[in-house]
Amino acid sequence: MELRRRDYQVERPLLNQKQLEELGRWSSVTGTHQWRTWLQCSHARARALLLQYLPVLAWLPRYPVRDWLLGDLLSGLSVAIMQLPQGLAYALLAGLPPVFGLYSSFYPVFIYFLFGTSRHISVGTFAVMSVMVGSVTESLAPDEDFLQDLNSTVNETARDAARVQLASALSVLVGLFQVGLGLVHFGFVVTYLSEPLVRGYTTAASVQVFISQLKYVFGLQLSSRSGPLSIIYTLLEVCWKLPQSVVGTMVTALVAGVVLVVMKLLNDKLQRHLPLPIPRELLTLIGATGISYGVGLKHRFGVDVVGDIPAGLIPPVAPNSQLFAKLVGNAFAIAVVGFAIAISLGKIFALRHGYRVDSNQELVALGLSNLVGGVFQCFPVSCSMSRSLVQESTGGNTQVAGAVSSLFILIIIVKLGELFQDLPKAVLAAAIIVNLKGMLMQFTDICSLWKANRMDLLIWLVTFVATILLNLDLGLAAAVAFSLLLVVFRTQLPHYSILGQVPDTDIYRDVAEYSEAREVPGVKVFRSSATVYFANAELYSDTLKQKVRLGAAASKGTSVSINANTSIRDIESNNMEGSKAKQVSAGKELEDTAASGQEDAKAPDGSTLKALGLPQPDFHSLVLDLGALSFVDTVCLKSLKNIFRDFREIEVEVYMAACHTPVVTQLEAGHFFDASITKQHLFASVHDAVVFALQHPRSGPVSPVSVS
Repeated sequence: MELRRRDYQVERPLLNQKQLEELGRWSSVTGTHQWRTWLQCSHARARALLLQYLPVLAWLPRYPVRDWLLGDLLSGLSVAIMQLPQGLAYALLAGLPPVFGLYSSFYPVFIYFLFGTSRHISVGTFAVMSVMVGSVTESLAPDEDFLQDLNSTVNETARDAARVQLASALSVLVGLFQVGLGLVHFGFVVTYLSEPLVRGYTTAASVQVFISQLKYVFGLQLSSRSGPLSIIYTLLEVCWKLPQSVVGTMVTALVAGVVLVVMKLLNDKLQRHLPLPIPRELLTLIGATGISYGVGLKHRFGVDVVGDIPAGLIPPVAPNSQLFAKLVGNAFAIAVVGFAIAISLGKIFALRHGYRVDSNQELVALGLSNLVGGVFQCFPVSCSMSRSLVQESTGGNTQVAGAVSSLFILIIIVKLGELFQDLPKAVLAAAIIVNLKGMLMQFTDICSLWKANRMDLLIWLVTFVATILLNLDLGLAAAVAFSLLLVVFRTQLPHYSILGQVPDTDIYRDVAEYSEAREVPGVKVFRSSATVYFANAELYSDTLKQKVRLGAAASKGTSVSINANTSIRDIESNNMEGSKAKQVSAGKELEDTAASGQEDAKAPDGSTLKALGLPQPDFHSLVLDLGALSFVDTVCLKSLKNIFRDFREIEVEVYMAACHTPVVTQLEAGHFFDASITKQHLFASVHDAVVFALQHPRSGPVSPVSVS
């Protein structure tokens, strides 16, 4: 059905800011004292706080056992099957014995079950977090510090004990940061990590993960490095020592990698026909362990294996607080990155399934997971995209699936962990590299961002290069700093335009972009696409003067028809007085404003430009469209006052239009309005300001104007 064309007409009086406030009965919004509610004590308040910070008490009593339990059990089992090999493998990334990956797959997961608000993310070991931890442990406890004097071999027992102490202290510090930020409602801090920044960062981290695993693939002994360019030096050392590669280790890694890829392809092809995906990592680990034990890969071919995996849980240990000073910078970076990954995945699943994720409570939940985990010798964790997708796709509905997976890991720690002592480390390295495919595919962002937004592409590239060259901690800091500086830079160079009226409307658009838009003779309308503040205030003033000077010649000899659908209907520019009687709402007040402005514009002795024989501008009024302003600072206030002063000196009256109420409040607080600049110089819209300027021309003849 074809819609009928209807004329859009609104009749209203011309309104300046003062009249608008009177008409709309404006009053300042009184701030709410939220701290008063925080200090209230009552049974309802206590119960609300308990349910807020311990969400499991809110949803578990209403858990639909008959509908959801079976799906959560199957989902938890599927996640645990993935969690086992990934926990062992990612512990190697963190520079720790594999059993600590199992601990990190148990304690944090169960804590998140109690405190988390996302129903689908799988908390536990994650490649990016593990490599960030590894960069810390290998830099503060390098192999060179544990060399034995007799044969120059590394004392692995002492080294591993030192690294476990570092990782657990780091986890406690990360947890403290996250809990503290969550309690003070600093969940918004993750908004400073834009999507291109996070994707560029995780891509660079995946490259670092790949390079760090090459020593296990080729069976090489490499020097421990950290700091800027460490990954470059590591890659050069791998290339230099390639002739020393262990053939048995290379073959083991290659076979394991091929098996994992083939099983992944089978999973993708048969996923519609299988109730559960094939546990490719678990089957590969079991097969590799059996072959290694039966053939004797370690003794016959020199293949490095996992080694001793103690059975049972270890008692809690207080972190070494003396290490906190060394770890504080890395801990904050890991805390922010871990939360950014978790909350982004959590919001994706929440949007898909129609529930809400509380970002501040997620910070608290993740922080408590790391805090408690650090006491039990775990390293910092976040959530895994691959496991989260499996948890969702296999029927998981709540974090009961996470609790089931953690209990399954507990059984392995207590009874079955020692069975994997002969597992080759090359197989774990192959599993890590194969699982990097998703993150490495993010290189395709370069092509898509080139077409969509090249500023975002620049952020992606700078983040990637900085992370590769400066390492993960300094790279993140450099990426955030560059991203924020780019925002400042973009506000420093906004788009400035002279506006003209679209025929027969009260709409004003850039005359350079809209060919039918015409400048109103005698009136210049100027707009900036960004807010005006200390970084661009001078450029705003300079561009204004340049645009007005250049636009003056182009507007000579033109005429325009003003179709104002307001109560001002029949005004002619050469006979303004005849139509002023029709403006009941404008009245005497607007006339007094124009008169006072004209007096201010004259020279101190009362002379005018014409009397002094100086050239006059071909426009009598300037309208500043301030609709883009979101705030004002002292520099902006001074710049606006200078604009009023400079243009009044050449007998041009200045008006402002379309200010938002918070900006008007800030103008008042900054004492912007005085005897010469009042709220009667500020209009509700650009069209109001233009019509008023045409009613009160400052000087000189203008081209014929009709208002209908």
